[in-house]
Amino acid sequence: MSTVFVFPGQGAQTVGMGAELYKTNANARAVFDEVDSALGEKLSDIIFNGPMEELTLTRNVQPAIMATSVAMFKASGLKLPEYVAGHSLGEYTALCVAGAISLSDTAKLLRARGNAMQTAVPVGMGLTSVVLGLDADTVRSVCADAGCDMANDNCPGQVVISGLKEAVEAASEKLKEAGARRVMPLALSAPVHCKSQEKSAEVMRAVLENVKIDTPKAKWISNKTCDVISNPDDIKNALVYQMTHGVRWRESVLAMVDMGINSAIEIGPGNVLSGLISRTTDKIETQKLEV
Repeated sequence: MSTVFVFPGQGAQTVGMGAELYKTNANARAVFDEVDSALGEKLSDIIFNGPMEELTLTRNVQPAIMATSVAMFKASGLKLPEYVAGHSLGEYTALCVAGAISLSDTAKLLRARGNAMQTAVPVGMGLTSVVLGLDADTVRSVCADAGCDMANDNCPGQVVISGLKEAVEAASEKLKEAGARRVMPLALSAPVHCKSQEKSAEVMRAVLENVKIDTPKAKWISNKTCDVISNPDDIKNALVYQMTHGVRWRESVLAMVDMGINSAIEIGPGNVLSGLISRTTDKIETQKLEV
């Protein structure tokens, strides 16, 4: 049996996530304390107590979900499997758990990533929406005509689009006409994985140049290639690339099947990835880590 640990991205957050672990598990507590120290502020207070509006801000939610996911892993006592993968910011979490990036550096990278994403597109000017009931090729074509991008190919029949608000709204109407079952805006404070994030990609390229990345101790499956990447320079390039290009999660899951993976353990808040995997293939058994 070959196993992959999978780590979630934005949208999985809830106020209070990890709070009980902080109280009861020394390993988890050390994770939150180190992230607070790295950022120079009590992010853990926002994670545990809210308000939700502050937790959901891109600059906060990215390191918050990472910290909670890593804390859950550290509390579990599980050993690294053969493979790790993450959805969007979850790629950073996967690299941290696999020993490629230190916890402190991962927190700083995700704070920089969140700040850069928010600065690139001011609040209210961008939009991210989920599209249900259409295939990825149809969505991609409509987005190209409307001037926005396909941000996530999550599973069959679930795609996310992103970009400047007017373009996404125009695409949404065309997608409904094309037969989409639903098109719903997501509660994100900045558009994700789209050409509107070109400025943030350049910021991340500069930031990553000064961060030490080691070869992961588990095989890291990249959203860029839907394949294993192990070279540190290639990893940095993939992390920059993901700022302006879509998350190929459905394709990555199918690639996992080809790699012989038949078990996935989701580590982090929520269970979104387990559902996406199950809707993509019946050849990978999913499990949500409970600690």
